[in-house]
Amino acid sequence: MGIEKPQPFISLLLLLIFVYCVLAIESSFSPTVNYLIDCGSSNKTRLKDGRTFKSDRETASLLSTTEDIQASIESINITNNVSSSSLPLYQTARIFTEESIYTFYISKIGRLWIRLYFFPLPHPSYNLTSAIFSLHTTHFVLLHEFSVTKNDTLVFKEYLVNVSESRFSLKFKPMKNSLAFINAIEVISAPDTLISDSATAVSSLGGFKGLLKSALQVSYRINVGGPAITPDSDTLSRTWENDASYNVFPRGSKNVSVSNKSIKYPQTEATPLIAPNLVYATAIEMKDPKVMQPNFNLSWMMNVEKSYSYLIRLHFCDIVSKALNELYFNVYINGMVGVSSLDLSSQTKALATAYYQDFVLRESAITNGTILVQVGPANLQQGTTNAILNGIEVMKMSNSADSFDGLFSVDGEYKGPTNKALKIAASVGIGLAVMAMLLLTVICIRWHKRPRGWEKRKSISSWLVPINSTCKTRSSCRSSSTMSSRKSRNGHSPKGPGRFFPFNELQHATKNFDETGVIGVGGFGKVYLGTLEDGTKVAIKRGSASSEQGINEFRTELNMLSQLRHRHLVSLIGFCDENSEMILVYEYMANGPFRSHLYGSNLPLLSWQQRLEICIGAARGLHYLHTGAAQSITHRDVKTTNILLDENYVAKVSDFGLSKAVPEKAQVSTAVKGSFGYLDPEYFRSQQLTQKSDVYSFGVVLIEVLCARPVICPALPREQVNLADWAIQQHRRGMLHKVIDPRIVDTISAESLKKYVEAAHKCLADHGVDRPSMGDVLWHLEYALQLHEAASRIDAPEDITANNLITVRHPDESSNVVADHSVAHASNASDTTTDVDSTFSQVVQMQGR
Repeated sequence: MGIEKPQPFISLLLLLIFVYCVLAIESSFSPTVNYLIDCGSSNKTRLKDGRTFKSDRETASLLSTTEDIQASIESINITNNVSSSSLPLYQTARIFTEESIYTFYISKIGRLWIRLYFFPLPHPSYNLTSAIFSLHTTHFVLLHEFSVTKNDTLVFKEYLVNVSESRFSLKFKPMKNSLAFINAIEVISAPDTLISDSATAVSSLGGFKGLLKSALQVSYRINVGGPAITPDSDTLSRTWENDASYNVFPRGSKNVSVSNKSIKYPQTEATPLIAPNLVYATAIEMKDPKVMQPNFNLSWMMNVEKSYSYLIRLHFCDIVSKALNELYFNVYINGMVGVSSLDLSSQTKALATAYYQDFVLRESAITNGTILVQVGPANLQQGTTNAILNGIEVMKMSNSADSFDGLFSVDGEYKGPTNKALKIAASVGIGLAVMAMLLLTVICIRWHKRPRGWEKRKSISSWLVPINSTCKTRSSCRSSSTMSSRKSRNGHSPKGPGRFFPFNELQHATKNFDETGVIGVGGFGKVYLGTLEDGTKVAIKRGSASSEQGINEFRTELNMLSQLRHRHLVSLIGFCDENSEMILVYEYMANGPFRSHLYGSNLPLLSWQQRLEICIGAARGLHYLHTGAAQSITHRDVKTTNILLDENYVAKVSDFGLSKAVPEKAQVSTAVKGSFGYLDPEYFRSQQLTQKSDVYSFGVVLIEVLCARPVICPALPREQVNLADWAIQQHRRGMLHKVIDPRIVDTISAESLKKYVEAAHKCLADHGVDRPSMGDVLWHLEYALQLHEAASRIDAPEDITANNLITVRHPDESSNVVADHSVAHASNASDTTTDVDSTFSQVVQMQGR
């Protein structure tokens, strides 16, 4: 009787052997084309990674040239980012004084790695640092008029070229009276699965096809969160850099890693040939401890050449989650959404499993010569607030001239703008020249009519005076300006940028800019309290030479405020730009910034009613900017320090240096500017500015007013750092009372609080279309004020003294307490308030517009 064999065990063993063999095949690659040449060397060169480069003698049949020279150096001492294992390849070189061609026989068509090594070795007869040459393949220009001008620089170039013929050539073409050189060459087969034909187009969020037709040049290969990877540790002899020099926000980053052996590759396109497990075993995630700004994006920035499209490959592997479907995050490239709510679990069906995605960034989306890769939380209800990235590859795509270096094709033909385009450009140039001549004529006329003493003032302000000005002398101009200013204070809106103040007059007004008179400090410079000759107190903002802001912000505020007059906007009295100074003179706001009355000072406590009235005033000012001015204006820096209070606590919006004209219900592409904590996240992501960006910032202000604490406080636990997010979370949990200013929480009526929080919550919607207009916000704030007044009247006992009552005024009364005589022409439409009874009968829905 025989013994029965354990069939299941044998089957399992065979299956494991089969899987092991498949993985071994996938993780190794034997190129059918494998040319490794150490140019100029008389012997073979074996690298630490095991690869052997043949000498010139062994590869002489590949080279056809009229004249070439070997150059070598016995020792070099160079520190560079290039892997030390490849340094032996830089010790010898081959020099070409005439056109020379390497011809390689290709046994299998497809993509080839082309790796080139350059180092200008010292030579007794030739100066390689002065060598200028071009390098072509049969169809692509790899280098055009290339040179290595520094004798301590190692240059490594890496390309992926699709070859469809049995021969492949590298042609070195020195410029006239110059030479070419090369230290080492690699021509190797690349796996067919390495680059597919399709990718995700970032700008249009659609599919992109045609990668197989394009040659690629490797610009960056980065191991995110891990050490540099040398060719001996990579499946395809690639080099990966560490990401430290590209990480924009290292303070918010946390390195994570797992064992290399724990990384799995799915039964899809992701294999060890795409990237070694060393890349997927390390990553960067969002740092948990205190950070400057919550819900930030992890960011990496790389400098690239303009006028090229780029293939961007991002590597992901979820090595941070404890279970599936916990991690959701967004991927952004140059501020545009690449992937929304990426769930690695749905892609790989397992944790610690490799995944990658390719993106194509068009040349039109590269405006400042950089590529910015970002990952950030998706802000969904489910999952954790986190994002990860394991690796980045950036590859330049060949342009319309099939070149990586300019617009000249292989045959020397220029593929740039056509003759027709050049004619158009010439016509435009002639038109601009004519305009310049006309402008020069106007300047000459203006020069002959310049004010007397202009040379002493050295000011650009005189050029703002109209050509037909009736001022005959400087004194008469000053007299006229003073009269204009006085008329302005009596209710007549001045035209133009306001009164010009001589610098010495402002020196006298501020006691030579005495530091004891500083009443504020901002990005533009310091603000001084000054007293004019007639006793009028003014706020004098003096631009600092070290300020990040400059002439553009100065002129913006000057031009904006010269056109704006409203009771709830700070009035500009005049300016000075004499002696390279940039000074603005405003009406004096005796009670300073709103923020100082909320926290951080010993000023008297503002009641809930006072806070509501101040918010309403600020909302009226912003509503006027958006709808009542000659052109719709977005403030772009709404915050409590830019809401000032006069002696009667009337709120006025200030600081228009970042303001921009934005048509209503429109958006304008512009660089992101503003203040952390108040910045509209949609504007930050898309760089599209709308009026709703002000609405978001004002929503943050409303929360700050309610809670009386900074909007960003890094000293608090992570979830509490951002006040707006924290307050909204507490509101959803029904625990908002725990974050409200404890000094006033018991004085706020429930109805008033509900309406106020409703307005703030709507302002903070993620998308601008879901936010209300400033007009709707204003209506809700006025409604909240009247609800509070009504509750105060009902709750107040009859025998209580007037001194113990919270001051309650009808909005019409409160808006008329102070008559601002300097702005008599202010818009009254935004200051009107409906009757209490009629207001209570209205129902307004807070919907985005």
